[in-house]
Amino acid sequence: MGLRTDAAIFALLLSLLLVVSSASAMAEEGAAGVAPKQEEAAVHIVLVHTPDDVEPEVHHVRTIASVVGSEEAAKEALIYSYKTAASGFAAKLTPQQAEEISKQPGVLSVQPDQVLELASGGATFGV
Repeated sequence: MGLRTDAAIFALLLSLLLVVSSASAMAEEGAAGVAPKQEEAAVHIVLVHTPDDVEPEVHHVRTIASVVGSEEAAKEALIYSYKTAASGFAAKLTPQQAEEISKQPGVLSVQPDQVLELASGGATFGV
């Protein structure tokens, strides 16, 4: 595949990951009835380059552990490991941890999870 195609696929996958994880965050926020404070841990989507000789989830846990202090804490922070179309994970991180993890070797992107709504414009479909 060409570089342009790879970039388009990457952008599409990142968008899909944000939408999927947004649904879980929305459910959590709805259950709690409040939005997380800025100092509190919030869900972040982290895309990484995983070395060929390491299982993706093991690499994800180690990457999180580098900022949360232990593999046990990392396993608690890890929400989901993306292993098929892209390598990355969703994890609960504080803003400081998100900043620190973004500086780790092999980390490609760190984005806070966000709720996205599709604009339907009132259009209806069907017969």
